[in-house]
Amino acid sequence: MRVVVDGPSNLGLRAPSAGVVPGCYKLAGAVRDRGFVGRIGAEDGGCVTPPRYDMHDWKPGDGVFNAAGMASYTLQLADRVAGFVEEGKFVVLLGGECSNLLGPALALKRLGRYGVVYLDGHSDFRTVDNSPYVGAAGGEALALVTGRGQADLTDLEGRGPYTRDTDAVLLGIRADDEYVGDVEKARIPVWPASKIADDPNAAAQGTLKHLDVLAGFWVHLDVDILDAAIMPAVDSPDPGGIDHDQLRTLLRPLLASPKCVGVDIGIFDPDLDPDGTYATELTDTLVAALS
Repeated sequence: MRVVVDGPSNLGLRAPSAGVVPGCYKLAGAVRDRGFVGRIGAEDGGCVTPPRYDMHDWKPGDGVFNAAGMASYTLQLADRVAGFVEEGKFVVLLGGECSNLLGPALALKRLGRYGVVYLDGHSDFRTVDNSPYVGAAGGEALALVTGRGQADLTDLEGRGPYTRDTDAVLLGIRADDEYVGDVEKARIPVWPASKIADDPNAAAQGTLKHLDVLAGFWVHLDVDILDAAIMPAVDSPDPGGIDHDQLRTLLRPLLASPKCVGVDIGIFDPDLDPDGTYATELTDTLVAALS
């Protein structure tokens, strides 16, 4: 049985302009409005309401902004996700942004050894070791779940790292990704978007083979894995991504695997999609991938 949970957090993204909050918190509503829950035959798992987005007087060097709220939200998400996984339900978590992954990753660490399949146009591997400062957890989420970063996010309940380096796979980054060298140094397998475009099923099968020894895995989908011409309604659109057909082909075997316990979807911003075209296309792709 599938269950859809809303996780409408925007805590991990920078404000698009002064006095404006990131609109990715509207993702769940946009997808639900297109009949998503019924179309995939899921039950409604409710909404985990996030804390207020408020950067206060944050400045570079202060660490991750919204960290206290993010930590408490991670615990709430972990409780909701863990409960459903223990009931044998497949969780679809509608974001939100990439820091939402901390919740499922913590939930699964409570239950055993699980992997993360990280589908994203960016590596999200920024740390204080490879950047002058950190701040937006959405650009640091893969680093955080693998234990790189401040302890109030990476070691909740004393369980960090939530995911071992060997148990993560990164798919979809562009050729010029700033932190790919650090990812490769960590021995996290990488499938760039160009390689996925050549054979998305091979990328999926290679990922499944790599994670086969684990109890299970979680899929994280940042929709900026799609090419900017196809999905511009994200905070950091980039050329060189994959298309909807390739994304469906990549997702289907991953989500159909008996070892996959859930997926979170993030970064789509309905504020950047005034006529709803991209929301419709995204919803159709998600439904097809889960069919």
